[in-house]
Amino acid sequence: MTSLITTLLPSRSLNKGIPAEFGFHVGVLGVMATKRALKAVLIDLSGTLHVEDTAVPGAQEALNRLRQASVAVKFVTNTTKECKRNLLARLISLNFDIKEHEIFTSLTAARSLVEQRQLRPLLLVEDSALEDFSGMEISEPNAVVIGLAPDHFNYHTMNEAFRLLLDGAPLIAIHKARYYKRKDGLALGPGPFVTGLEYAADCQATVVGKPQGTFFLEALRDMDCCAEEALMIGDDARDDVGGAQNTGMLGILVRTGKYRLGDEGKINPPPYLTCDSFPQAVDHILQHLTCN
Repeated sequence: MTSLITTLLPSRSLNKGIPAEFGFHVGVLGVMATKRALKAVLIDLSGTLHVEDTAVPGAQEALNRLRQASVAVKFVTNTTKECKRNLLARLISLNFDIKEHEIFTSLTAARSLVEQRQLRPLLLVEDSALEDFSGMEISEPNAVVIGLAPDHFNYHTMNEAFRLLLDGAPLIAIHKARYYKRKDGLALGPGPFVTGLEYAADCQATVVGKPQGTFFLEALRDMDCCAEEALMIGDDARDDVGGAQNTGMLGILVRTGKYRLGDEGKINPPPYLTCDSFPQAVDHILQHLTCN
């Protein structure tokens, strides 16, 4: 049976029927009585389903419940700390029912762009992520591709990148996240380092991962749906929810991972929904956005 998204204008009754203990907050996205088929749900990984080697409580069972609904599921991630194969192994070890073809990464998007432009990149990514660039020509680089690479963010390597940029090499940022969540707390993402290179070399990076609209649309391309028929769940208000909603999708922000109090107010329009965790986001989808 067709699944439906109904978006409403703000009103006092907007939260009626949603238990207060669930911690739901519904935003003001949409117009009264607008209905559209919900065909796909995009799900962030780090911070939404897990933090490093620890799963968000109840996330595995919630994912299984979501798969029973009449919607397609895909996992979209900006992670550049590990290749897709290692990421999948981590998720499987946490008992998530996920297949490799369901994961769309910003590493994949970056490789596609480099191949399209026939570039030879200087790769500023972690060694564990290099597998996703295997077979590419990287000698005598004429481009800089930068992700999260704590082990390589040193003066020598950054200066090498800087000099390439001064000579006209393009700067490709796998993403520009400000920070991310580790077990020991928040940590700097690649964004500050990308911005430092932009400032020093007086150039502008091409960003390929979230929140770029092209990233979300490419993730949806083989799911037989358009942005207006999809919904995104993530812990990053700007990159996950804001980026998705700018394409026409709905966005659900979860208060896990990198979420900080007040994040929902950092984007306009605000999230369609803010709730405590991925399981509660699934509860809302199943109760209010799908018909089985």
